[in-house]
Amino acid sequence: MSFQAYLDNIETKTGKTPNDFIDLARAKGLDNPSTKTREIVAWLKADFGLGQVHAMALVHVIKHGADIGDKHVGKTGSHRDESNTLRLTGKDT
Repeated sequence: MSFQAYLDNIETKTGKTPNDFIDLARAKGLDNPSTKTREIVAWLKADFGLGQVHAMALVHVIKHGADIGDKHVGKTGSHRDESNTLRLTGKDT
């Protein structure tokens, strides 16, 4: 599954876009660079019922924004992403 597909699945499950999660994390003070990954994961699991992998996808977005590496961009296979920039505004935009 591509990184973007993980984010789209999270939106389907929760009704929240990646940008919504960034805003929620900021409001809780979880966007601080010193915040431990496990704190963010625990919040996402407890409040939204996300699993580990989906929570980790959001941790990346909260900590690093829309940019991802080129490792799977333009490749074939199930982990292929179309771009090294994730769409954070929602799957329907």
